Amino acid sequence: MKLHELSPAAGSTKAAWRKGRGPGSGNGKTAGKGHKGQNARSGGGVRPGFEGGQLPLYRKLPKRGFNNKFATVYATINVSDLNKFENGATVNLEALINAGVINKELDGLKVLGNGELTKKLTVEAKVFSATAKEKIEAAGGKAEVK
Repeated sequence: MKLHELSPAAGSTKAAWRKGRGPGSGNGKTAGKGHKGQNARSGGGVRPGFEGGQLPLYRKLPKRGFNNKFATVYATINVSDLNKFENGATVNLEALINAGVINKELDGLKVLGNGELTKKLTVEAKVFSATAKEKIEAAGGKAEVK
């Protein structure tokens, strides 16, 4: 097969419809826009959300909350999630993503202290809660801040 032999699938393309090219074209004069009115003009139509001057819905509804684009958002896991790993393993972001415990790195890993840990692990994270650190060290592991 060569480049000049390629063609789109049957029915997937339509011939261009040239508007406003005289009465013989079947789409002359008003070019499918009807007579007069805002939608017939050259810059015709209204912007999205415009309701003809009536107070638009987006102004009627209450505004709530605040999105801080500078906030640090951690990928969080609990101590109980670490039991998936082998005894003596090093657990970091890559290992957690590969194991399917978390989906995205975000701004780093935070380990929370919910649940029990039964294995001796070296855990690398940006932040540990106090209880998480206690439980990891009580199981004989290490909590390393990276």
